[in-house]
Formats: sequence, C-alpha cells, structure tokens
Amino acid sequence: MQDRTLEEIEADLDRATDLEAEAAVDLLRSARADLRDGRIEVEESDDIDDNRREQLEHRLDQRIKEIENRDAYGSGLGSAMNPEDDEAP
Repeated sequence: MQDRTLEEIEADLDRATDLEAEAAVDLLRSARADLRDGRIEVEESDDIDDNRREQLEHRLDQRIKEIENRDAYGSGLGSAMNPEDDEAP
C-alpha cells in the first residue's frame, strides 16, 4: 500500500460526513489503521507530525463513536437505553 499524507486522512474524516453510517465507519477505521500502522508520509518535523497524528487519531476515534452511537440510537437501542424518551418501549 502506498503511503498517505495527513491531509488525505483529514480529507477522509471530512468525506465520512457524506456517507452512510457503515461506509463512514469503514472509511474512518481504515484511515485510523493507516495512522497506527505508520503508513503516513512524513512531510514536516517528526515532533509536529507525531502530535498532529495523535490529534487526528483521536478525532477519528471520536467520529467513529459518534456514528456508532447515533446508529444505535436510531435503531431503537437508544430508546431502550434511555427509558424516559417518548419512544422508549
């Protein structure tokens, strides 16, 4: 696999907002794997890249959780988890 830039990973994060939940999560997990596996081109100083990479990985994790939580809530599981909602069973 070809190395990617941090800008490409950030673009994936933005692009995920236009995708269905499952496709968005797949895209974000793939981007996170690229970060974790070190398949990123180093363009700046190592210290800056490491800090930026960690922040980007955190943003990816947060976005994945948001999508999964939104999807769970939309499927009715959220209603069961929050019985005070009007839609609770």
